[in-house]
Amino acid sequence: MRRLAAIGAAGDAGEVAVPVADSTDCAQDRSPSPWRLTDVCAVWETGVFLFAADWEGASSGVVARKRLNEAERLSSVQEAELERLEAARPRWPGSGERGPVLRMARLQPPLWVHAAFLLCFLGLGGAIQIPMDPSIQNELSQPPTITKQSVKDHIVDPRDNILIECEAKGNPAPSFHWTRNSRFFNVAKDPRVSMRRRSGTLVIDFRSGGRPEEYEGEYQCFARNKFGTALSNRIRLQVSKSPLWPKESLDPVVVQEGAPLTLQCNPPPGLPSPVIFWMSSSMEPITQDKRVSQGHNGDLYFSNVMVQDMQTDYSCNARFHFTHTIQQKNPFTLKVLTNHPYNDSSLRNHPDMYSARGVAERTPSFMYPQGTASSQMVLRGTDLLLECIASGVPTPDIAWYKKGGDLPSDKAKFENFNKALRITNVSEEDSGEYFCLASNKMGSIRHTISVRVKAAPYWLDEPKNLILAPGEDGRLVCRASGNPKPTVQWMVNGEPLQSAPPNPNREVAGDTIIFRDTQISSRAVYQCNTSNEHGYLLANAFVSVLDVPPRMLSPRNQLIRVILYNRTRLDCPFFGSPIPTLRWFKNGQGSNLDGGNYHVYENGSLEIKMIRKEDQGIYTCVATNILGKAENQVRLEVKDPTRIYRMPEDQVTKRGTTVQLECRVKHDPSLKLTVSWLKDDEPLYIGNRMKKEDDSLTIFGVAERDQGSYTCFASTELDQDLAKAYLTVLADQTTPTNRLAALPKGRPDRPRDLELTDLAERSVRLTWIPGDDNNSPITDYVVQFEEDQFQPGVWHDHSKFPGSVNSAVLQLSPYVNYQFRVIAINEVGSSHPSLPSERYRTSGAPPESNPSDVRGEGTRKNNMEITWTPMNATSAFGPNLRYIVKWRRRETRETWNNVTVWGSRHVVGQTPVYVPYEIRVQAENDFGKGPEPDTVIGYSGEDLPSAPRRFRVRQPNLEIINLEWDHPEHPNGILIGYSLRYVAFNGTKVGKQIVENFSPNQTKFTVQRADPVSRYRFTLSARTQVGSGEAVTEESPAPPNEATPTAAPPTLPLTTVGVTGTVSSTDATAPAATTEATTVPIIPTVAPTTIATTTVATTTRTTVATTTTMESPPTTGTKAHESAPDEQSIWNVTVLPNSKWANVTWKHNFGPGTDFVVEYIDSNHTKKTVPVKAHAQPIQLTDLYPGMTYTLRVYSRDNEGISSTIITFMTSTAYTNNQADIATQGWFIGLMCAIALLVLILLIVCFIKRSRGGKYPVREKKDVPLGPEDPKEEDGSFDYSDEDNKPLQGSQTSLDGTIKQQESDDSLVDYGEGGEGQFNEDGSFIGQYTVKKDKEETEGNESSEATSPVNAIYSLA
Repeated sequence: MRRLAAIGAAGDAGEVAVPVADSTDCAQDRSPSPWRLTDVCAVWETGVFLFAADWEGASSGVVARKRLNEAERLSSVQEAELERLEAARPRWPGSGERGPVLRMARLQPPLWVHAAFLLCFLGLGGAIQIPMDPSIQNELSQPPTITKQSVKDHIVDPRDNILIECEAKGNPAPSFHWTRNSRFFNVAKDPRVSMRRRSGTLVIDFRSGGRPEEYEGEYQCFARNKFGTALSNRIRLQVSKSPLWPKESLDPVVVQEGAPLTLQCNPPPGLPSPVIFWMSSSMEPITQDKRVSQGHNGDLYFSNVMVQDMQTDYSCNARFHFTHTIQQKNPFTLKVLTNHPYNDSSLRNHPDMYSARGVAERTPSFMYPQGTASSQMVLRGTDLLLECIASGVPTPDIAWYKKGGDLPSDKAKFENFNKALRITNVSEEDSGEYFCLASNKMGSIRHTISVRVKAAPYWLDEPKNLILAPGEDGRLVCRASGNPKPTVQWMVNGEPLQSAPPNPNREVAGDTIIFRDTQISSRAVYQCNTSNEHGYLLANAFVSVLDVPPRMLSPRNQLIRVILYNRTRLDCPFFGSPIPTLRWFKNGQGSNLDGGNYHVYENGSLEIKMIRKEDQGIYTCVATNILGKAENQVRLEVKDPTRIYRMPEDQVTKRGTTVQLECRVKHDPSLKLTVSWLKDDEPLYIGNRMKKEDDSLTIFGVAERDQGSYTCFASTELDQDLAKAYLTVLADQTTPTNRLAALPKGRPDRPRDLELTDLAERSVRLTWIPGDDNNSPITDYVVQFEEDQFQPGVWHDHSKFPGSVNSAVLQLSPYVNYQFRVIAINEVGSSHPSLPSERYRTSGAPPESNPSDVRGEGTRKNNMEITWTPMNATSAFGPNLRYIVKWRRRETRETWNNVTVWGSRHVVGQTPVYVPYEIRVQAENDFGKGPEPDTVIGYSGEDLPSAPRRFRVRQPNLEIINLEWDHPEHPNGILIGYSLRYVAFNGTKVGKQIVENFSPNQTKFTVQRADPVSRYRFTLSARTQVGSGEAVTEESPAPPNEATPTAAPPTLPLTTVGVTGTVSSTDATAPAATTEATTVPIIPTVAPTTIATTTVATTTRTTVATTTTMESPPTTGTKAHESAPDEQSIWNVTVLPNSKWANVTWKHNFGPGTDFVVEYIDSNHTKKTVPVKAHAQPIQLTDLYPGMTYTLRVYSRDNEGISSTIITFMTSTAYTNNQADIATQGWFIGLMCAIALLVLILLIVCFIKRSRGGKYPVREKKDVPLGPEDPKEEDGSFDYSDEDNKPLQGSQTSLDGTIKQQESDDSLVDYGEGGEGQFNEDGSFIGQYTVKKDKEETEGNESSEATSPVNAIYSLA
């Protein structure tokens, strides 16, 4: 099923029909332009049609001070548009070649159209033509106006009579006289001269003899009536001349082959200059190419002469335009001297013709112009012709360039084989230096031409006829330009203004004449003459003072018939002076119609934007000025539209069956309805197999030729409607069971023909025609709307409806200029949006809601910024939406302060620091105020807080220090936490500074001392969003031995214990503006420590090493320390992290209301951004991971290029120890020391025990069986020693297994020297186990048994 929209048709004879306005201008609510000649809206919608070419029609164009409606012609463009619309309209049986629209345009126009056509633009500097109506013509006076004149340089043929034209109009009709060479020319005294009747055209007749040259000179025509005198241009009359060539005898021209040659023409001077061309004496044209060509001066140039140039002679011919004669000069004969004695024609196509003929090659040289540089002057608006002709062997190529720029491609063209450059319509920007480049294989040369552009005077503001009412002011302006600058001379009635009688109402100011309080006696014709050395301009402009009561120019009691819900315009052409005021009334009562659904144009036409039933009636236009009034009436009838409400359906049928296509139409009963059918867009012939009824078409015995598209065409004299369906005929008798399943599916076609009905204040019914579903049923329709006030061009979803619905009631908001479109949806996808519907503006009402998200926050310490989310178009409910902002201090009885704001913010100044305010924001439009708003609590700006109160430092023992404090007396804002900085010192030595950050509700903290002798200095301050406030400093109590300076405490990291928060220890650089690792010495005796910028949990410590006695600058979390720049920037970004979140603050110098973006990237390179309002600091990042390192920056949402420096921070681990580190507890340290001492004592005992010696069984090294005397354990096992059980140094094993101490530790036996070796009872030699060996092994083995406490304990066992 398809449906097509249609345009309207013509009206009945004697009535003015207004068809449906489907043009783009009408749909877009554009009023007809007063300056356009083509206006489709005016053609369709006006109370009368504009008519075709050569007809005069009503117009809507108006300028200031207009006395009447101007008229227009239906130009060729309009007629072409009508032809196009007519050609696009489908034909139906009985229709003519052209539709009713165009036929109506051919009707004979009424008399008032002729009158209206003659009206022209009016106003200060505007012109008006008096209507042709005899009654108006006889009453209105008009100074003379020149309408036709000969050209300034008038050249005539001496064989014809001379005609010098001069025609003018005026009321009364003007008389004429002439001057010749600035002296009065008496036409009556010369029998050859006459003047045409009712014209100033001069006719000079030479049939009875006389010489035309006697009448050459400068002529000027004067047209005069009682209101002034108009002048023509100064016409220079010249008689055309075509002199003969002088007789001369020309000798043969002898030239060497390959040399350049110029044959000069030198034609006789003629008027105008003759056209030059070269031919042979036998009248054959001379062939020209890039070697042989004619110059602009008429000469014939040979870049190099060849032998074949002798085969003809050369004659210059001059053709004179006026006399139609050709003068021929005696021919030139060439004699070419050549090194080649014979002329071999085969050499002409030789690739190197010159070398083959023995012609020497040479570099180019210029034949015209001479030298390397020249200059040329050209007038603006004429053509510039530059020429370069060069000689050389081979023939040079010419190329053109402009210094400092390119040639104007749209105006430049090359002529005469690139030897000439022509630039058309020269302007000032074409001046400059041009150069031509002549080149061949031997080299190149260039010639530079300097071009200067001058200008004869040309108009910038030409004076126009001025028509005024008595007492009005006006001005004539005469502005022209030229080079050199032209002078301006004013004349009145042909006489210099200086010699004219004085006029107190006239003032001359250079190029402007100002008239004040003009009267009837001020009528005259003024001439403006502007001239320089290159020419002149002369313009006439009259000043006419009219005193005319209002008159209506259109016929009375017109009938306008319009289709419902369309737009129309009622015209009321009028005339009068002073300018009449036009007003419209309906049914003879009520106030002036303007505003809402009505719009009155400057020319008085009344436009009704959307016709409703209640708009039907009689409209009266009344034109009034001080001399009287005139009125006319227009009767408007509103007709229902023609709509096909039951359209033909696409059908698939088999051959031989009967098919019925429905087409039920709803139309206005007062209009005649015609229903016709088309097949494949051609009129359908209704044969005996078809039956056409009012609401259907029946086809009996369907055949294959019946397959195709069928269009139902329903029309009245005002509008029409179309609906189309496709009939498919199956060739066989079997009907497919599932035809759609075999066809490809696609997105539905867009819905069509959106129509608005049942218009109400808060609702409207929207009806549409579904598009083709493309073999997939439509499931849903989405209705969207667009409004043109707040977000023009942006479409919003309004509602959604099932696919079975094609009409729905839409609920609307007041004072919204709605436009709707529909989107169809099936399982494949969405269709393209339908074409927009007509606009419908609902009536206004007071707002029913107030703006949301009302806030009050300070941007400075002495102000409060009130912001809210502005209301959109559907909640404005009326024009000029504004907001009433009220505020007062909370808990006071002071009166409300209020202000009306058009934007979405208001700043209250001079407020106390951080004071609560009650805030109300109420919406208001021109129809009234919205409901009473809710009260919102806001706060003025924050300031730095005062110092924490009662800061107490207690030291219950030498291991911990307890800190306690109270909240500041004056927070001056929302406390976001506390900053504690402390440092250990002992005498002149200062340890690392520690920075702790606490939550705002924490007031206790415990410090674990690293040593019992150092003291601590604590500095505590509170923080608001503005920054840290006043600090308070306390020191821990002095220990008894502080008088004796000691070394710096050990560099074990300090451990802090928070009472209410988690604990973390982190070393950090101070400042944290860089993320590079920094090596900071803790004390001189400890290895350097690499410290990187990090951040910690709620209780954060930043350790800064120093060896000076001065405190380090405090740092808080991770913070980029920067100075505030002069230009817009972001600095001092501070991050206070926890395990899963972090607070971010920064400083900036942007204006209020600026939005920012916080961007952070984790160590996995995952980027996240958070949009932030300017006043929403601090910002909490809540999706962080414990123990993760992040990089962060802040940048402007409007300009990402304005960004803070990038800082790095790390969240704390997920689980932190709530107790102090056990490694720092005293009892744990004592226990570890006791265990170490016990182990040391045990090692010493073991060493002494083994050093006393012992006897251990030793087996002979060599492998021998055990004897019966070998010692054996009771359990049958044998006792033997290995390498691990050798005797200690200085001992010897006895036979009974005991250990004997040697006599002397220094005995040579110890070193294996002196004494004899010792033997066991079994005869084995034990010398190899001497003390020397044991000593060497002991000294060479760092992990011997004697030093192992485990082995020592085991040996004791």
